[in-house]
Amino acid sequence: MGNNLLEALNVRVVGNGEKVVVFAHGFGTDQSAWQRILPYFLPHYRIILYDLVCAGSVNPDYFDFRRYTNLDAYVDDVLQILDALGIDKCAYVGHSVSAMIGILASIRRPEQFTKLVLIGASPRFLNDVDYHGGFERGEIETVFAAMESNYAAWVSGFAPLAVGADVPAAVREFSRTLFNMRPDISLFVCRTVFNSDLRSLLGFVKVPCCIIQSAKDVSVPVEVAMYLKTHLGGRNTVEILHTEGHLPHLSAPALLVTVLRRALSR
Repeated sequence: MGNNLLEALNVRVVGNGEKVVVFAHGFGTDQSAWQRILPYFLPHYRIILYDLVCAGSVNPDYFDFRRYTNLDAYVDDVLQILDALGIDKCAYVGHSVSAMIGILASIRRPEQFTKLVLIGASPRFLNDVDYHGGFERGEIETVFAAMESNYAAWVSGFAPLAVGADVPAAVREFSRTLFNMRPDISLFVCRTVFNSDLRSLLGFVKVPCCIIQSAKDVSVPVEVAMYLKTHLGGRNTVEILHTEGHLPHLSAPALLVTVLRRALSR
């Protein structure tokens, strides 16, 4: 992508405030996932939005299967965006995999990030000895097989499970952005995310963090939020949203806005 990174990843800078905040979406969505959240923050912040290279809104030719084998390449992208925009300091709001991308970025450049807000974050999705990530290896392999055999059917089943709450509009929106992804890219990224284990790096995070977790989330159990609180190296807080689902910005935006305002103002 080179010098065309800002254009390739659909980078936008919006809002009227002085403080800069990056909003980074998770797997299966794109920057439009924040549309119900943004109006509450535009008057007060300068907001950077972009699409992950795997998003369906990005030209799939930009997805390099040799480069994006782990999250480090995604970290490179966000740091290059900040450099290209001349951003010295910012807060960072990341959902799901982008929460972990933010964690890695803050380890590389702790001076650049004033705060991390981590929504539905997980350093490891697989269960391990004395660690409950939420999934057994066999369950994950079943997911991969379903994606590979019939992607459309998998999306139709997964989207309502991930949204959790009975919010048909959110299910439709998540289904739309999942369908927009090229199936082979979606599967590749899903494998990358589910096979990641960043637990050993959490202690290197010195930036203050706010961990936001839904009370019931099929993808990330509450125990993971408590694990993050215990193992992140810096000062941190946990906010439990009394709602269901992995995508509260789609299914419970008003609830999330209240917590986000508090997190960003601290």
